[in-house]
Amino acid sequence: MDGEIVVGIPVSPEAANILRDQSRVRAVGRLVSDILRPSSPETDPLAAIIAEIKAEARADGLTDDAIDAELAAYNAESRF
Repeated sequence: MDGEIVVGIPVSPEAANILRDQSRVRAVGRLVSDILRPSSPETDPLAAIIAEIKAEARADGLTDDAIDAELAAYNAESRF
């Protein structure tokens, strides 16, 4: 990666142990960079995951109206 910057993020103890291997650190860095700034919409891994979940939900009969109703109910809740 060009112009790399090291950042600290909280992870589980298990993940921290695995990330002692610098090759894994570089692989995770590439993955995070790709998710946050994909090279194109077609290769956005997060978009692909969301599309897969959306397809499964639709196959199970979930509609946009049902999702909108759930979101409206959630947003109406007091969370303080």
